[in-house]
Amino acid sequence: MKQRSWMSGAVGLGVGFVLGGMTLALVAGDLIRRTMGQSAAALAGNAAPGGVFDGEASGALKKTMKSFGSANSYDEQVGSRGGGGLAEPPPMPAAAPVAEMAAPPEQEVDAKEGGIKDKGGAAAPTRAWFPETFLFEPLVVTDANGVATVPVRVPDRLTQWRVLALAHSRSGAQAGAVTSFAGTLPTYVDPVLPPFLRAGDTVRLPVQVVNTTDKAVEAALKLDVKGAQVEAGTRTVRVPARGSVVELVTVKAGGAGPVTVRASLGDTDAVVRDFDVWATGQPVVQTRGGSLAAPRTLSLNGPADAQAGSERIRLQVFPGALGVIRAELAAVERRPVDVAGDAYALLLAGQAPQLLKALGETADPAVMKALALVATQRVLRAARAPSVDVATRIAEGALAHPDNPVLARLGERLVAQVAQAQRPDGTCQGGDGWTLQRLLVATADCARTVRAASVTPEGKQRAAAFSVRASGVFERYLPQVKDGYTAAVLLAEGAAEGSVADALRTRVREALKSGPDGSAWLPVEQDTVRADGQVPSAAEATAMAVLALQGDAKAPLADLGAWLLAHYTPGLGWGDGQANRVGLRAALALFKDPLPAQVRVTVARDGQVVTEGTYDTKALREVLALEAAAPGSAGTHVWTVRAEPAVPGLGFSLALSAAVPWKSETRGGLQLAVTGPKEARVGQLANMRVQVGAPSLLPLRFEQDLPAGVQVDPASLDALVSSGQVTGWDVQDGALSLDLAPREQGAPVQVEFRVLPTLAGTLQAGAARLGVPGRPDITASLPPSTWAVR
Repeated sequence: MKQRSWMSGAVGLGVGFVLGGMTLALVAGDLIRRTMGQSAAALAGNAAPGGVFDGEASGALKKTMKSFGSANSYDEQVGSRGGGGLAEPPPMPAAAPVAEMAAPPEQEVDAKEGGIKDKGGAAAPTRAWFPETFLFEPLVVTDANGVATVPVRVPDRLTQWRVLALAHSRSGAQAGAVTSFAGTLPTYVDPVLPPFLRAGDTVRLPVQVVNTTDKAVEAALKLDVKGAQVEAGTRTVRVPARGSVVELVTVKAGGAGPVTVRASLGDTDAVVRDFDVWATGQPVVQTRGGSLAAPRTLSLNGPADAQAGSERIRLQVFPGALGVIRAELAAVERRPVDVAGDAYALLLAGQAPQLLKALGETADPAVMKALALVATQRVLRAARAPSVDVATRIAEGALAHPDNPVLARLGERLVAQVAQAQRPDGTCQGGDGWTLQRLLVATADCARTVRAASVTPEGKQRAAAFSVRASGVFERYLPQVKDGYTAAVLLAEGAAEGSVADALRTRVREALKSGPDGSAWLPVEQDTVRADGQVPSAAEATAMAVLALQGDAKAPLADLGAWLLAHYTPGLGWGDGQANRVGLRAALALFKDPLPAQVRVTVARDGQVVTEGTYDTKALREVLALEAAAPGSAGTHVWTVRAEPAVPGLGFSLALSAAVPWKSETRGGLQLAVTGPKEARVGQLANMRVQVGAPSLLPLRFEQDLPAGVQVDPASLDALVSSGQVTGWDVQDGALSLDLAPREQGAPVQVEFRVLPTLAGTLQAGAARLGVPGRPDITASLPPSTWAVR
């Protein structure tokens, strides 16, 4: 049998055959119905008697299963590798594959006999791995009898697992089957944990103990908690035969951070689960960015009143040129259609294979072909009777496809049109109302276009003649070039040389601005435009500065690259097609080297390492993150981000976050009052009232961070929508959002809805906020409140 590697947490598992093919999925509970519809039931109901597989694929599928538990903070203490529950398969229909399952060393499950064999009395391993779906393997090779064995590891979740098998023979016959088995233990413990708590919460956590045997069980129940305090965590419980009991254990959450709970029942079962404690304060985040081309030293000023446990540092590392190319290939076809965007898509489709190869990546030929076809169709429509401006946009993209005769001829024709448009004085384009600055930029664009077709001797001669006349223009009008953007365009696009180039570089460097994080950018001065008359963005100007300052030892290229990467948005790029063309060229110029095999990144505060990690080449192709608690970050500290080896092709974003106490705030005439339930009880609906005062005709959004375990009654929110008081609502991650309809002059706003507490204790509700979307100057907020739930 051929085995394929897989990772814990992967979604499902599937199988394929040499003599026959089969797909197999193992899913917890009813999840398979949500992911596959009714196909499983249909297969089970329509399976032919006498066997699943037809022809050569018939036979038994033998599977070996072993337990698996993920590493956790208690592993060293209990000396366990983790383990799953016993698999108790029900009787299988004839159409289902027969499974032979070997469980952990302590237990053995034989699917044929349907029994459980105890191999020893060792303490039960700790359960800590709880995926909903754990097996999906699309290729298993069977022997001549259509039999294969696939070792798998059963998760620690105690539930009913469903197995879906789809198979085909070499001749093409198809069949399938569904079966299930139960993962359980004779006696087990199950703590019911909330998805989160807030700092300062005191809750009574339910811990369920279940006895599936025919005899009563008396054992020690113990709850150990890391990251919070527990009261009376150890006690003796007695569970009747075929029964269960629920014990309530009080847990007090201190500061923000992760909490790990380990519940054990004597030596029969132990389970580890975790959740987070959230800070109750107002989040404050400071972010700095840069390139890992060299160690970066940054200054961050942490708030003095940060809540305990809320200070955290997060480092995101993202790829430079490679990441940009991959993101652009995924997004360029979906962007709005215009000439510049279509020309850029055509250029990207032609150059991407060589660019990816240089960076250690392989392009997908099908993707490249599809992109080229779409971009070609769009460009050909614009190239029927193009102006000189349109020709300068399209020609380079067409010339990037030398194997396409249509595009190659189109590119040559457009370049000839641009070359013929040069005036005797050396300028290109121009017209009524044009400023000198725009004329110089347009001439540089024409020079770049003509140089793009300098492969043949005729093309080289034409480009040389055009450049000589254009350089005379740049030299003649050099004293009038005052802004950094125009100077950068003349250098990067117009190929200025000699003393003219030196003077232009000086002007570009003098125009650069630096931020507090050490990054640099090129601002755009007033009345500065591109050749098409549009105002360039700061991102396009910065990218042009990168291209203009290549080879300049005095230029802060790494700082410019850091700013450029930080202002790239996947899906949107740097702006329109013109900006993306220049931005991609700049990213490739800065980050053209392939990534090393491994990079070690460290984050230090005042010389002391706070967090560190090592990334391999495969991982570095994605955005990665390091995160760690950073207590004691109040005030100004020096942070250092270092990569070994230094990698110009990697950018980073360093964020210092903390939570500070909320304060009541009112701006722009808003008023807000929130009344919670006077007495809340677990399992009983309670009312909440929101009162709002605001200027008329303003759309409002109300947000309330709910206490842990408090759910909102959807019916009460739908009733608000039906009455017209609320135009929409959303509940997620412990927060409620209400969109309130604009009010008439003097009309009060009061809405009521119901909530359902599911946890008993003293619980912190987060802040309440009221605002106008898109208007940060109009806002109101209330500090967190405390709920008592019985």
